[in-house]
Amino acid sequence: MAKESPDVVVIDSDDGQEECSSPELHFEPIIHLPPIDVKTLEEDEEEILRLRAKLFRFDSSEDPAQWKERGTGDVKFLKHKEKGHVRLLMRRDKTFKVCANHFVLPQMNLKANCGSERAWVWSTPADFADDESKAELLAIRFGSAENAQKFKKVFDESKQLMVDLLTQAKENGEKELKTETEDKDKEAARQTNGKPEESEDTVTEKLGELTVKDKGDAVPEKGGTGDSASQNVTPTPKPAEEV
Repeated sequence: MAKESPDVVVIDSDDGQEECSSPELHFEPIIHLPPIDVKTLEEDEEEILRLRAKLFRFDSSEDPAQWKERGTGDVKFLKHKEKGHVRLLMRRDKTFKVCANHFVLPQMNLKANCGSERAWVWSTPADFADDESKAELLAIRFGSAENAQKFKKVFDESKQLMVDLLTQAKENGEKELKTETEDKDKEAARQTNGKPEESEDTVTEKLGELTVKDKGDAVPEKGGTGDSASQNVTPTPKPAEEV
């Protein structure tokens, strides 16, 4: 419910007309909402550089293909505190909608746009500004050549940092693979050593203990063939001779 301020002041103007100040209104909120902590997904990253610029993207779906403005705002280089990789992030003014979001990769190269000292062009194989991976050709323009050079310096440093990270990851992967192979070899050797190999004399001695039994000495199985089996067969009586 609105509450009017009790103090209403009447002011005499220079032209002799009376002016009344408007009462101060205060509205009490019907529902008190608790504050919400909005996550920007930048909490685990360190800001290296922030510059104001205007971003463009090359739209090849149009006929003819043309450059389209993507937004004006602050472009930032963010370095992950644990993993160490760097990504480029840019949001539009007021709406804070993402218009560029991709990692800085070693294969990316900055090129001057039409010979301008304030603009750069580069391509990225995977930009996530639209919540999906998409290859983009981007151009950025700064207010001064000095800011453009700052952008290029950090961009190149981020590329070299990514090269070092990939090299280190490759070396660590090779070391892990080598260690895993050595562990398997040690385990195989341990299992082999647990069962001692027999010498030639031992094998010869065991072969000498082996004997070959005759067929007649073998114990016949039930229903088997042979002489012993024929003894168990009841002879058929011969028919009586006719008188």
